[in-house]
Amino acid sequence: MRATTVLPGTPCPEPPPGDVPLHRLEVVPGAAPFAAGSFDEVGPLSRAEDPHRHTFHEIVHVTAGSGTHVVDLARWPVRPPHLAVISPGQVHHWEGGRDLDGTLVLFTDDFLVDHPEDREVLRRLGERCWFALDPEDDARTGRLMAELVGEHRRRAPGFESVLRSLLHVLVVRADRLPGRDGGRPQSPGRPTALADAFTRLIAGPQAAGWTVRECAGHLGVTPGYLTQAVRAATGRSPGRLLIEARAYQAQQLLAHTELSVRQVAARTGFADPAYFSRFFRRETGTSPGAFRKHHSRRHPSIEAPGPHA
Repeated sequence: MRATTVLPGTPCPEPPPGDVPLHRLEVVPGAAPFAAGSFDEVGPLSRAEDPHRHTFHEIVHVTAGSGTHVVDLARWPVRPPHLAVISPGQVHHWEGGRDLDGTLVLFTDDFLVDHPEDREVLRRLGERCWFALDPEDDARTGRLMAELVGEHRRRAPGFESVLRSLLHVLVVRADRLPGRDGGRPQSPGRPTALADAFTRLIAGPQAAGWTVRECAGHLGVTPGYLTQAVRAATGRSPGRLLIEARAYQAQQLLAHTELSVRQVAARTGFADPAYFSRFFRRETGTSPGAFRKHHSRRHPSIEAPGPHA
């Protein structure tokens, strides 16, 4: 969405004093918020030695190299093969990385529109973060990563649907992996519980149209404390995350139901369908109708569709 991606070559803005840089996914206009390739293809930031955080998910299949991967203060020795899963907002960097090699896939939450349940799985994987791979898992993961890179490069008709399906398989298989890397990182670290609770709260349909103050009330904290905790964990404000959650919910309804645009607007807290359409275009870069046309995998709704706005 608008706040999670930038045009290629856009410099990372200077963070506020005491904060860490926030990197956004670079995509050309109209392209899916997804990238895949080797460390060299993704660019020097894929091996960044300075602490930073992302607005996107990063899955890394490390096949060679040495050093240490630091995620939320947890230190993971690089002893390939590994699979690493970094969630939006997690602070990470590489220390003493030498001859790092492997494949990375980068994507934002809204790329998961076909499999929204993967957002919660990825959150859990980000907490575990680092997975050693036995030879069979390593070979299976390598083949899947190669398919993702190949589809992304060729861009054959229907490639975005294929990418989403392959990514879903990768997430499911990663969730099956046990912790076989020595058990624990050298020192613990995880996102704040309040920020996690806020993220889960706004992912539900009951939060459509809620304000930051209303969310804070449901979580039993003040709006100021909620803002502080969420910004510290994600680098973004709760207001911005609320906006993205509404747009994401609208994408799901447009892609997977026969609800009219007017009904989708109402479900996501908009009384005026015209205002909803402007909001949706601003956040996603396309109109509700164009988005629905592009995503043809819809399922019948229990509600009869009314007149389209």
